[in-house]
Amino acid sequence: MLVLNPGSTSTKTSIFEGDEERFTEELQHPAEELKAFEGRPITEQFAFRKQSVLRFLADKGLSLGDLDAVAGRGGLLRPIPHGTWTVGPAMLEDLKAGQRGEHASNLGALIASELVAGTGKPAYIVDPVVVDEADPKVKITGLKELPRRVISHALNQIATARRYAEEHETFYERINVIVAHMGGGITVGAHRRGRYIDVNNGLDGEGPFSPQRTGTLPVGQLIDLCFSGKYTKAELKLLNKGRGGLIDLLGTSDMREVERRVDAGDAEAKAVYDALAYQIAKAITALVPAFGGDRIDAVLLTGGMARSPKLVGELNRLTAALGCPVKVYPGENEMAALAKGALRVLSGRETAKDYPPQA
Repeated sequence: MLVLNPGSTSTKTSIFEGDEERFTEELQHPAEELKAFEGRPITEQFAFRKQSVLRFLADKGLSLGDLDAVAGRGGLLRPIPHGTWTVGPAMLEDLKAGQRGEHASNLGALIASELVAGTGKPAYIVDPVVVDEADPKVKITGLKELPRRVISHALNQIATARRYAEEHETFYERINVIVAHMGGGITVGAHRRGRYIDVNNGLDGEGPFSPQRTGTLPVGQLIDLCFSGKYTKAELKLLNKGRGGLIDLLGTSDMREVERRVDAGDAEAKAVYDALAYQIAKAITALVPAFGGDRIDAVLLTGGMARSPKLVGELNRLTAALGCPVKVYPGENEMAALAKGALRVLSGRETAKDYPPQA
């Protein structure tokens, strides 16, 4: 299987044989190469990115004929349940239209489809960012015009929950876990017996602040700031996602640097660090009602920040009242998650879903 995970300036590309990763490379796209696409839809990049992937295959002595399937990162589609989805015309049309937003992940299905065109081989996406299995009560806010949107690190969230289930010789459909994905953005999700039932919208800045995002802000003060004349709309958007969080508070998005400052006695860094740990723990414990009184089996910490023993220790302490273990799965594990999603279909353990889902 060929696995593709497009980012803003690179395309992570891997070859899997079964669930074993044989080759992997992060194909870089230099700024001068991307300059031609400034101000244009992200989907217009798929042709030149496809060529990069073909060169990767050739360098490994492989051709498209050697592949059984291609799995790409899913993009900003209509809200859908979790699972592996066949890339088809309706999905490609939605991604090209870009009505639900511009994001590099929109390229995953487009590149995968181009690569298998005419070969009879399948192209899939797995657990895209728009996975939404939340009840209506999760989305209602006090303003009818602004219901909550569910957008998160669904791929790694669900893969981490599945991994925990496998390690305990059971299934995703039989466990209750809270997963905290802690990276450039932070999403904390409730997984109840095979359904992904609640999570903060990390893309828009909801939830804890993170290395690059503001998290939930005081609404009244935000409205005043929006009309203060101090910032343009574009500047506020960038502050919310890209220049907020640790970057705004401490001038860095590197948690290792923040911890070095804390250890060196920097009082400001310690105050911000303590606030970050507190907000993540608060988001974790706030999901208790999502389980309807059922016991929670574990809290699972994942993403780049889960590599920090200091942060993990603090989250263990702050969430101890839940009475369940905290397990750590560092990193994003997205390439393996995409491969395993495709493999479940190819091995007959799961049926690929057709997009769009039927009402």
